[in-house]
Order: sequence, then structure tokens, then C-alpha cells
Amino acid sequence: MADVVDTATRSRMMSGIRGKDTQPEMRLRRALHARGFRFRLHDRSLPGSPDLVLPRWQAIIQVHGCFWHRHAGCRYATSPASRPEFWQTKFDANVARDRASISALQRGGWRTAIIWECGLRSADQTELFDTLEQWLRGKNKSLELPVL
Repeated sequence: MADVVDTATRSRMMSGIRGKDTQPEMRLRRALHARGFRFRLHDRSLPGSPDLVLPRWQAIIQVHGCFWHRHAGCRYATSPASRPEFWQTKFDANVARDRASISALQRGGWRTAIIWECGLRSADQTELFDTLEQWLRGKNKSLELPVL
């Protein structure tokens, strides 16, 4: 299937997609900061350069976009109709890289949380932030929100 926009337009659109300081990430950072949590951002010395690193709590938090990281069962995890083989290869590589990073972090003694973009899109995220705060203050090794 042919692309609905020309190559230059598609290139401009794709270059606008950011990996850091995304709206969902900024929303989560503001909420955690307001609750008194302090963190480092995108620590390149750790596997996968986690979005938020909370050394005091020995925890990292990754904010995953449902489309790019393939949130199973999520309505935002659609696949483009054009070039399906290319996209499937790209998505598989993203998921494999995520798994490898999380495993390496956990082997290094870090507790890991994945917060999906769809959970940060709703109007009221109080329950999500409450659950995340309880996890940070607790001892559980991993967390994934929201669970579909």
C-alpha cells in the first residue's frame, strides 16, 4: 500500500517524534515531583538509559509509548498498513531491546516500573499515581501500569 503523504512530509512528521521529554513523561515527572520524589533523567550509565531513575528507592521508571513499544491489547498499538514487514521488524527489535534493558537493570538490583502512555492519557490519573507511589515506597521488584 502506498503512503498517503509524500516522502518529504513523512520525513518531517517522523522527525517530530521524540524519545525524551514526551508529554506523557512530563506529566509523570510533574506528578512524582509534586509528591516529593526526586529523580535523575535518562541516566546513560544504566542499561536502556531509563526515563526516570530514583536512586533513593533503588527504582527506575520507563514511560513506554503504546505504539512504539507494543502495549498488548491497547487500542493505540496499531500497525501501519504500508510496509508491514519493515514495521514488524522494527517493533520486534523495540520489544526485544526493552526486555533486555529491564532484565539487565533487575540483575543489577534495580526495581523496575513500566508506565504505558495510555494510562497517562486519561483525564484522572490519581489512581495510577497512587499505585506508583505505593510501589515506590514498597518492596515489590516490578510494576506495569495500566494492566489491560
